[in-house]
Amino acid sequence: MHDIVIRGGTLVDGTGAPGRPADVAVTGSMISGIGDHLRGLRTIDAAGLVVAPGFIDLHTHVDFTLRQSPGAMSQLAQGVTTLVGGNCGYSPFPATDLNRAASGAEDRFAPEWADLKTFADAVQAAGPAVNLALQVGHNTVRSAELGTADRAPTADELDRMRRHVTEAATQGAFGISTGLVYPPGLFASTSEVVALVAVAAAHGLLYSTHVRNETGRVVDAVDEAIEVARQAGARLEVSHLKGMGPRALGLSRVALSHLLVAQADGMDVGCDVYPYTASSTSLASRLPSWALDGGTAALESRLADAVTRERIVGALDERFGRDIDPSGIVLAELRPGPYEQRAGQSVVDVARDLGVSSAEAVVRVLAAHGDVAIVNHAIDEDDLRHVLADPATAIGSDGWIMDLEGPGLPHPRSFGTFARVLGVYVRETGLLTWEDAIRKMTSLPASRLGITDRGRVEVGLVADLTVFDPDRVADTATYDRPWRAAVGTETVMVSGMVAYEHGSVTGERAGRVLRHATPT
Repeated sequence: MHDIVIRGGTLVDGTGAPGRPADVAVTGSMISGIGDHLRGLRTIDAAGLVVAPGFIDLHTHVDFTLRQSPGAMSQLAQGVTTLVGGNCGYSPFPATDLNRAASGAEDRFAPEWADLKTFADAVQAAGPAVNLALQVGHNTVRSAELGTADRAPTADELDRMRRHVTEAATQGAFGISTGLVYPPGLFASTSEVVALVAVAAAHGLLYSTHVRNETGRVVDAVDEAIEVARQAGARLEVSHLKGMGPRALGLSRVALSHLLVAQADGMDVGCDVYPYTASSTSLASRLPSWALDGGTAALESRLADAVTRERIVGALDERFGRDIDPSGIVLAELRPGPYEQRAGQSVVDVARDLGVSSAEAVVRVLAAHGDVAIVNHAIDEDDLRHVLADPATAIGSDGWIMDLEGPGLPHPRSFGTFARVLGVYVRETGLLTWEDAIRKMTSLPASRLGITDRGRVEVGLVADLTVFDPDRVADTATYDRPWRAAVGTETVMVSGMVAYEHGSVTGERAGRVLRHATPT
């Protein structure tokens, strides 16, 4: 007799195999049976529903939010049971006096941890409802030894950076990530990245990268990522592959073709994507790299200096209209100040009201509020579909929000990514089959990370499961009203415990911080 039987559903097991009628049984934390007429102490009726592995979000930033919001309502409502943090070069570890001082943000480097182990302990103590897999971020490793300086590391500094990567690997990191458009990673040479990725690769870790350029030079940036992986002997994951802006039309397709050539040459490469034509990042990321040298305090000083400020305005003017459309840059969340009511307005809207150029509007907002979160509408829908449809592409939200209420107008991807793929790109448009989409959300990301006990519905694997209504599953979050849960998910189990049922969390929190088993 099993503990729980999910009865009468269509099983889509995550492998890409055709769906089939089957009961799924759970005993303790494990899947204990698949078949017909199974018996359990409790029965969950799944008639007319799809039973699938719990979804694995390959690209998030929830390592900075899950500890404060462990209930993860926004994720459970989508059927997500495992989230991967440490992306785009940023992780909460290693934490040193140098990067603690440079950050000034306790949520990034709280005093109770210094490395992956102590950070994982802090997350586990919060009682998360979902699982978390961690990567170590190159930007954080760099800032731990160099701060925010625009210079190459010395030999001793590079050795200490290597030791940070080794420590994270031995403590259970699944990958190393770079964010080569963000400081201080943007100051790193290719050879520096190779040196650190090689250490990670020696421990069997994945290399995930937010490439150095996502506009007119995105193909060159992906080629750099391929070369880093080749030299380092690493498995490569290109994060949220896309081309942005007027000069990038069609370029994500070319970049994807380069990845597929590398794959055909025997390299282990892949990419992930979110199902939206807007990205989200910081407004300061649109500035020239020299303006970001030295971190936030240095940028504030530059914006306060009239001559330097005009130089920044000039650099922005050169980019606007060439590879960035300012009308697509929408302010999403601002700290208190003179422009805090401008959330939801584009840079062009603000500039028009102020009677200044778009570039001047940007520097005024940054000078008044510090860094600002933006949503950037700049991705071509046909390019998105092309990347999404490829078998090598996994799904990753790039989200970070766990709750269903909060400030500003954040990107809806935190709330709707997985339901949107199923509702729009499977049911409505037929771009993907149910089996294709679920593989991209389960066994594919699991295989990229080296997770072997989740991502498929198979006897003996952990019972992370989602049950959803194929006729109803949908995202409801929009750019104007983002704080809204997905619909259509009926039941979510994490380690055999029912964490979400009929539109509500149950209070069961069986999530855990997963650890990668590195080669000895």
